[in-house]
Amino acid sequence: MSHHDAGDRAGTSEITGGCKVAGFLDGKAIVITGAGNGIGKALALGCAAEGAKVVVADIGVGLAGEDPTSAVAEAVVKEIESAGGVAVAVAQDVSTMAGGEAIVNTAVERWGKIDGVVAVAGILRERMLFNMSEDEWDAVIATHLKGHFTVFRHAAAIMRKQEFGSLIGFTSGAYVGSVAQANYSAAKGGIVSLVRSAAVGLHRYGVRANAIAPIARTRMSANVPSGLTENGDPEDIAPMVVYLLSDRSKDVTGQVYTVVGSRIAVWNQPVEVREMKTEGRWTPEDIARRFGEIGVEKMGGIERLEAMAKAAAAGEKPAS
Repeated sequence: MSHHDAGDRAGTSEITGGCKVAGFLDGKAIVITGAGNGIGKALALGCAAEGAKVVVADIGVGLAGEDPTSAVAEAVVKEIESAGGVAVAVAQDVSTMAGGEAIVNTAVERWGKIDGVVAVAGILRERMLFNMSEDEWDAVIATHLKGHFTVFRHAAAIMRKQEFGSLIGFTSGAYVGSVAQANYSAAKGGIVSLVRSAAVGLHRYGVRANAIAPIARTRMSANVPSGLTENGDPEDIAPMVVYLLSDRSKDVTGQVYTVVGSRIAVWNQPVEVREMKTEGRWTPEDIARRFGEIGVEKMGGIERLEAMAKAAAAGEKPAS
């Protein structure tokens, strides 16, 4: 099914100090959004080092007029090219359909195909739910969730016809609940469902979709009071992304993986865990009487908050 050109495979995997590497992505055309800084930049460099031709998409700091350019994206392209790789910078807004289409089409127009899309672009607007403004909600949903949709949608239309391709979304462990980032958490939860929907919807066409929940020190995470017990670097994320973009992972789809430092973990698939039934229609009284049959599933976020409050009350330092 693959349209890989053997000519693409020559001389593209000499990055990282000129040392020959495995070439997991030789000849592949990969789009990465948010690739001007942090995790996205690390992924662009990592994919190029494995032989991929990379669309470095980021509006960065240089958005100007009708012909937008991005200094950060251009800098990443120069870094890739100076190491012998192939890349092109694109400055488009992922929160618009036209922007998502332009980013995807850049790969197709340049290299005749698109093998993978990695959606990393994101912003933060931290606020407690009861203080959050409409703009703070809309901006985060637009960049994260809609920003995934715009590139996934246009890439999926092409990948369906090609009958190959890999979509990778970026979620967060915060999707299970966040004290002061309801907008971010909601967007990241939406991304998980979008990825799973892409996985089931595109499976028959040989296209797969997965999500990464990274934990790494970046500009975006620097201002978040996380209390994390572990952390890592953006470069730690690249190997897993390279694997998920490669042919070696052709049977992997619909999954969510945490990647932090030297640890990789897979998340469970959402399933019903308990049920109860009655004859006819339930009454509130019947539910109250029998509720223990289904009960509740413990919510880690609330358990942590309660443990911290208990430790504070006792004058102890809470365990991180």
